[in-house]
Amino acid sequence: MLADTGVTVRQADADDAVNGVQPRWVALPETVEEVAAVLRACAAQDLAVVPAGGGTKLHWGPPPERCDVLLDMCCMNAVLEHAEGDLVVRAQAGVTMDALAAALAEKGQELALDPPFTEHTTVGGTLATATAGPRAFRYGTARDLLIGITVVLPDGTIAKSGGKVVKNVAGYDLGKLFTGSQGTLGVIAEATFRLHPLSADRRWLVAYAEVANDVLLRLAASQAEPSAVEIDCPDGKNTTVAVLVEGSAAEARALALREVLGDGTVTAEAPEWWGLILKDDVLLEVRFPPARTVEALAAAGDAGFSFRGSAAAGRAYLESWGDVPEDELAAAVTRLRARIEALGGRVNVLAAPYEGVDRWGQVSALPLMRRVKERFDPGRRMSPGRFVGGI
Repeated sequence: MLADTGVTVRQADADDAVNGVQPRWVALPETVEEVAAVLRACAAQDLAVVPAGGGTKLHWGPPPERCDVLLDMCCMNAVLEHAEGDLVVRAQAGVTMDALAAALAEKGQELALDPPFTEHTTVGGTLATATAGPRAFRYGTARDLLIGITVVLPDGTIAKSGGKVVKNVAGYDLGKLFTGSQGTLGVIAEATFRLHPLSADRRWLVAYAEVANDVLLRLAASQAEPSAVEIDCPDGKNTTVAVLVEGSAAEARALALREVLGDGTVTAEAPEWWGLILKDDVLLEVRFPPARTVEALAAAGDAGFSFRGSAAAGRAYLESWGDVPEDELAAAVTRLRARIEALGGRVNVLAAPYEGVDRWGQVSALPLMRRVKERFDPGRRMSPGRFVGGI
């Protein structure tokens, strides 16, 4: 039984529900070994497990087919190692991104990820959902900055890759595989990241204007080296462009970018919407070629969605303008997907309150993804049904 593992376990309540599915128990491990003990006990009793960090994204994806145990990682919240000279940090999965940022800032360094929520977002949740912020254009995504990972597989095996390897799963890069896996392959327990020095100065160039694709591309490719080129369009009509410049001579470089954009105000403060998801009852992620940003923006507005994201990296988050019935939302997603795929992009529905909405469309890699799921979780105990194709 779970009680025999020595891990703190409590009865679940309504607040622990995973997209409407309430688990029976909540387990609160404090070490990697305790995570392994819980998963071994669950394997022996055929209990389904859903890992959770800060709980900000438990409503993303479809409801699990079953959920017996919510594995709450909140007690695994230590920064284990910070090698300042090597610009490397190792942290447990339950560390919040805010806490990690504060600890690193004391040493003049940062993990250059911009989680799209203001609080509670954890290291493990950021990796499991592969969320990306504005500066992914310059620094890369979580998958790019991750250099080592410790995971616990569904049978309780502890596996590591990157850094000092204790046990690898032959043929797999665990870091890349588990990033974006939505908790369906195992539990992310620890992560090691490559860091960057904190920028000495930052400036944002902000303009309230529509722009053409060629202007956006010139901004991204400018010798002023922007860290991000973002667009916010909350209503399909009024567009704000914001460009971030970091480092030396930030003011002068931002002014040079204003020459490219043709308008705008240079400020030391980020726009209040910068990099944030404010409402995610209905939330879509759209990826598109940066050269087709304007067309992607128009497609979102025509389908009834706001648009916020990177014109430089070709990624945006879309929110619905209001409460939309299931049939209307499903039709809007279908129309949007057709237009975005025609541009060479794709649409994923991260969150929606309805089961009748096609969340992923056609996924060519689905057969391979099924084989990976079978390899790691043949008993379908890890977040079953929460990912593409019911994986």
